[in-house]
Amino acid sequence: MEKVNSITHVILTGGVGSRLWPLSRKSQPKQYLDLFEGKSLFEMTVDRNRSLVDQVMVVGNVDNCHLSRQVMEKSNTSYIDIIESTPRNTAAAIAFAAFASQPDDILIITPSDHIIDAMEQYDEAIKSAIDKASKGFIVTFGIVPTKPETGYGYIERKGDNVVSFREKPNQVTATEFIAKGNFLWNSGMFCFKASVLLDELKAFQPEVYEASKIAWESNVNGNLDLALSLEIPSISIDYAVMERSKKIKVVPSKFVWSDLGSFESVYDYLITQGQEVDENGNMVIGATSYTAFIGLKNTIFVYTPTANLILQKENSQDVKNIYTALEKQNSDLLN
Repeated sequence: MEKVNSITHVILTGGVGSRLWPLSRKSQPKQYLDLFEGKSLFEMTVDRNRSLVDQVMVVGNVDNCHLSRQVMEKSNTSYIDIIESTPRNTAAAIAFAAFASQPDDILIITPSDHIIDAMEQYDEAIKSAIDKASKGFIVTFGIVPTKPETGYGYIERKGDNVVSFREKPNQVTATEFIAKGNFLWNSGMFCFKASVLLDELKAFQPEVYEASKIAWESNVNGNLDLALSLEIPSISIDYAVMERSKKIKVVPSKFVWSDLGSFESVYDYLITQGQEVDENGNMVIGATSYTAFIGLKNTIFVYTPTANLILQKENSQDVKNIYTALEKQNSDLLN
């Protein structure tokens, strides 16, 4: 069968993983930590899509592009490198990838810091998305939820049509979503033709489109100019396009998925990998020395040489507050 479209895997590597401090730091964000079967999340992202695509593109920033390069060289993967001089959110990052592509290229956009299992279902979802994208749709991947999770956004759908996108809900609302049965977790993964995405971005966010285009056209070997980049409004692809376009389809996906955005999700994942917990569900991450817990349940002790964190598993979302407080103090502990 004749192959019509070239398929590119675009990996977004921005983000510092503030809810995984002190493991995740500005100098070593969570997607580069070799925590998972001796590999980093970034490396696993490259591996799982290798057989599904024709080429790889990495959209990173000046602070982490050397970390991406190390992984790509280790796995001997050639790639197109796009290096942002300053973070401008996902609309700009995805626009750069589209400008760097041929109009009919199909782009599969994935974050670099997610855990995915059940590869058969994953491959199936990707193939279904490519099929819809080749027909001119912008495809988002919705994960069939396993619990009323408050840490994810949701997609309300009817068949493969998107009814609405919903922000991260509270516990009551999340429980209602699950009961209704037509809500999916928003995975932050997308698939579309480069030209279709750019047309929609131009229609709904002409400022983002124009400023990104100017910045891209002045790139030097994939490096983007700082002054031109600062002209680009910082806005997510969800607000810019997904919540407004009439060309959106959703692929309901049954693969096992977690964005590992909190210590609770890391804890749950590490348990599936055989990580030890004591009889009260307490876990140690990062330390090899003997650690005992007395009178505590579901507590996570996170060790690093310069900072330790002790938290109740249920309070994982609050780690961001410590990160924010340290940021205000301009603390070296974030580096």
